[in-house]
Amino acid sequence: MMEVLIDNRDGTIWDMPVSSVQWKTSRIGKAGTLDAKLIIEQPTKFPVNNGAIIRVTDGSYKIFYGYVFETGFSTSSEFSVKAYDQLRYLMYNDTFVFSATTATAGIKKIAHDAGLKVGTFEETGYKVPAMVEDNKKALDVVAKFLDSTLITTNRNYVLFDNFGKLELRNINNMAIQADDFYIGEESLLFDFEYKKSIDEETYNRVKIVQDNKKTGKREVYIAQDSANIAKWGRLQEFRKVDEKMTAAQIKDLLDKLIKLRNRETKSLKLNCLGHWKVRAGCFVFVYIEKIGVKQYFLVDECTHNWEGGVHTMQLDLKVI
Repeated sequence: MMEVLIDNRDGTIWDMPVSSVQWKTSRIGKAGTLDAKLIIEQPTKFPVNNGAIIRVTDGSYKIFYGYVFETGFSTSSEFSVKAYDQLRYLMYNDTFVFSATTATAGIKKIAHDAGLKVGTFEETGYKVPAMVEDNKKALDVVAKFLDSTLITTNRNYVLFDNFGKLELRNINNMAIQADDFYIGEESLLFDFEYKKSIDEETYNRVKIVQDNKKTGKREVYIAQDSANIAKWGRLQEFRKVDEKMTAAQIKDLLDKLIKLRNRETKSLKLNCLGHWKVRAGCFVFVYIEKIGVKQYFLVDECTHNWEGGVHTMQLDLKVI
C-alpha cells in the first residue's frame, strides 16, 4: 500500500492519500526527483512547506526520502508536490581543491562539507590525481572522480541516495539477479526501442596534450583506430593533463581511453510494468528473443509511475 508522509518540520506530520506518484533517478549528474499529486479538499489552505521532508513507501519497499522544493495546485482538488533527494544539495558551485585521493575519500568529503547524511561507501582503491576545480558544480566534481576511476581501473561506481543516506557502490554489486527478476516479452515488457550509435560517447581518436612550463612547449600524444576512422569518420576526444604526469602514465591513459571509447554504444528503452527494486545504477536482465537480446543491461535512467494503483516504469538502458 502506497504511503506518503510529509513532515513540515513544525511538529506536524501528514499522512496523505495520493492520486499519482512519479519517481525518477539518473545514474550520473542529477538528483532523484519525486512528483506527487495529493488528494485534499481545500488545496489553497494545505500548509505543505518548501523544505518539508517527504517519505514514500509501498509495503516493505522504501522508495523515496527527500525534501520539498515546489508546491502548487490548480482548479482540481489535487495538490502537487515536487521533491528531490540529497543529491539536489550538490548542485552548488564552488572551488574544489584535492590532493591525490580516492573517489571514496573525495566524494565523502564533498558530502560532509555539504552537511549530507552518508551511508555505505565502497572503497574505490585508485587515487585520482590532484585537481583544482574552480567555479564547478559539486556533482560535476563527483562525476570527474568516478570517470577517472572508471578509465584507469575499468571499475564503474555510482553515487545515489538510498532513502535518506548517500551511498557509493560498484555497479557490479547492484545487479538484480535474473532468477529473482527479469524483463522480457513474457515478463512485464509491453514496448521497447533498441539502438546502436556512434553519436555520443564514441571516439576513434584520442588526443592528450601536456604543457611543459620548463621548456615552454606543449607535448601531444595521440592514439587512434585507422580502420574505424575509415568506417565512421574521425571522432576525437581531447584531454589536457597535469604537467606532473609522466609520459608512461599518459600513454597508459591513452590506451585505456581508446579501448573504452572506440566502440558503438548500444542502448535500449523499455516500457514495462514496474518493480520498486529497479533504479538508476543497477543491472537488470533483459530477454527479448526477436532482437536477440539476452543479457544484463545497466540502468542509466529510471522513471517509475504509480497512478490509480497501477505501477509502470520507463527504463533507459546501456550495455557495459
